[in-house]
Amino acid sequence: MKRIICTFLAVFLLVLGCAGCQPTGGNDPTPEPIPTPTPIPDDPKPDDEPTVQSPEQLLAAMTLEEKIGQLFIIRPESLDPTLAPEQVHSTRDYGVQALTEEMTAQLSKYPAGGIVFFGKNIAGPEQLEAFLSGLKQASNLPLMICTDEEGGSVSRIANAAGFQVQKFDGAEAIGATGDPHEAYHMGQVIGTYLNRYGFNLDFAPVADINSDPEHIIIGSRAFGSDAQTVSSMVNAMIDGLHDGGVMACIKHFPGHGAASGDSHDGYVELDKSWEELLQCELIPFIGALEKTDLVMAAHIATPNVTNDGLPASLSYTMLTEKLRGELGYDGVIITDALAMGAIIQNYSSAESAVLALQAGADILLMPYDYIAAYQGVLTAVENGTIQEERIDESVLRILRLKAAYGAEN
Repeated sequence: MKRIICTFLAVFLLVLGCAGCQPTGGNDPTPEPIPTPTPIPDDPKPDDEPTVQSPEQLLAAMTLEEKIGQLFIIRPESLDPTLAPEQVHSTRDYGVQALTEEMTAQLSKYPAGGIVFFGKNIAGPEQLEAFLSGLKQASNLPLMICTDEEGGSVSRIANAAGFQVQKFDGAEAIGATGDPHEAYHMGQVIGTYLNRYGFNLDFAPVADINSDPEHIIIGSRAFGSDAQTVSSMVNAMIDGLHDGGVMACIKHFPGHGAASGDSHDGYVELDKSWEELLQCELIPFIGALEKTDLVMAAHIATPNVTNDGLPASLSYTMLTEKLRGELGYDGVIITDALAMGAIIQNYSSAESAVLALQAGADILLMPYDYIAAYQGVLTAVENGTIQEERIDESVLRILRLKAAYGAEN
């Protein structure tokens, strides 16, 4: 046993001695340096994964020209340099149904924030999807792709040939049921098929009340003549549109039901006081301000409210002092179409665009001459008539809304 122990100790001491020896040069190899490990990123991402920018980041990177473009929603025809304004706004003729190289170039030069589709732009499902997809790809910034799909007579998709979608009798028929679930169902169905074809904004529901039997301008497009019924239907349809995946826009503030005429044709007045409007016409609008994504301002003058002789769409008193100030609305305000008679008979395209922005509108819908309106706003900013900070305010609202609904190009 002693011999085994002694042998073990001898071997142990020999190994220990060798381990403590230092090299003395000669042919001994130099030890390899230990490599420094490469730091691993905290959040590695594939090279091909796009970086999602916040609305604030997008705004900060935009040129003035891009910002101004975001303020406009236009017809596809406004991108066709071969068409005159009267051809652009023809109800049935000169319809553009596909994107051309010239239109792509025009969109790059005058980068509109949205495109609105009418019946003359729609030939069928495949054509429509291809057109919308091409526009989105051609735009450097996300687009609002819009239409008027109210249900009933004003339904660009349901009333077009080739679309297998559910049709509705319209708001008046839905309102007559007294059941808000019917309005929700209509909104959900419409929102779903609009979303499927590539739209993200519906100019609906109509929040007007048929409050004056002697002036029925809106007619069957309204949910009825009772303010509370209309209010409940409007809110339900907004919920349906949202669940279908599209933005909703209530119209036509402050209410077209008792107006003296049709603003498509010319100057129109609503002679009620603000207090009278609060008791009737404004009830559906006020009830939906927290739900709706946009409010469309009508071209209706309200002399007993504003005393400025301007239509609501161009009135600072109506849009900023009343809608934003008194009613507390902080969402997106869009004008009614600026190619309507009430506007083009009294203002140039540049004048109406500048006045609407000064009044508090965020989006300028369908100016008669898009290029003239665009240049008018650009000139107004460059000469100080409108501050760029005012433009930024509207563009940020627009970008946030687009981001909320996943608008992409």
